[in-house]
Amino acid sequence: MIHIDQKSYTTQDGNTIIVLTPVGRLDITHAWQFRLKLQECISKFSRHILVNLGQVEFIDSSGLTSLVAGMRDADKVHGTFRLCNIHPDSKLVFEVTMMDTVFEIFENEEDALEGLPRSITR
Repeated sequence: MIHIDQKSYTTQDGNTIIVLTPVGRLDITHAWQFRLKLQECISKFSRHILVNLGQVEFIDSSGLTSLVAGMRDADKVHGTFRLCNIHPDSKLVFEVTMMDTVFEIFENEEDALEGLPRSITR
């Protein structure tokens, strides 16, 4: 079981942004759980998702697939899907697969939250 921290921010115009922080490995044994969490958040809570990957020291193709699926789900409902704080050990996977050109990737949560429906309140 993968541990996933979840928090939310609300903008002044009432939009909710969900921040998910998976902890551990995002690999074939855990990616499906993360995928289900993304689906749940997008369908029940908000179309705006930020995934903080700072606690994911390993990601494989299954983990990348779960992220791509989440991005597509958010796109279908005209939402946003951003990644931030990619762990140094995982960064190479994004570069080698060229996924760093597919996702909106930010250095940290603060940068990623900027511009998501404006005026974030915490």
